[in-house]
Amino acid sequence: MLDSKDKHDQEIVANAPKILDYLTTDAQAHFDEVQRILVALDIPFEIDATMVRGLDYYNHTIFEVMSNAPVFGGGYTTILAGGRYNGLVEELGGPQTSGFGFGMGVERLLLLLQENEAKPALPVYIVTIDDSTKLVAMQLATAIRAAGFGVDLDFMDRKAKAQFKSANKENAQLVITLGESELADKAAQVKQMATGEQQAIPFSTLMTDFASVYQQLGEAK
Repeated sequence: MLDSKDKHDQEIVANAPKILDYLTTDAQAHFDEVQRILVALDIPFEIDATMVRGLDYYNHTIFEVMSNAPVFGGGYTTILAGGRYNGLVEELGGPQTSGFGFGMGVERLLLLLQENEAKPALPVYIVTIDDSTKLVAMQLATAIRAAGFGVDLDFMDRKAKAQFKSANKENAQLVITLGESELADKAAQVKQMATGEQQAIPFSTLMTDFASVYQQLGEAK
């Protein structure tokens, strides 16, 4: 009924209890953290207490990513939607595993890419030394992607050594390393993997002019 577009159904659920008023302490903390990260990454969002997904295995936060690009003819159109589903792997007989995923409208995404003339992706990997650097890592990744370059980073709380292995496996051209000293200096270590050349580059430069960093390091032979 929450997902129904029928006017009578909508009237029935208008005054129904809202799930956000009944979150557990852990669920509330999780939801608060999601919002904190969205705000830090300057990603606009609206909370819709009546939004539902069609599959029962979702838990914690669900979401829809929407666009009002002119190519869609006005108004907002959903590009992808999904959420977290911790516990699904266990229900299917596997080990305890956190889960997250979404379904995407490929044709809609292609229309967006054509309209925005997306640049070729550059393999960049951000290595985080400890939890204190994760938010800055996401902010850097968001800014670099906005500049038209591809970025990957770890979300599995792995050690730095494992992250560097992933960077090598993905043939990353540049590896950006963040630790406590980098946070204190507000500058990340950026390494050109082919040559081993490494420089400390201010966060502000990485966020506002990554193209020049790539020109200097990413194209090194």
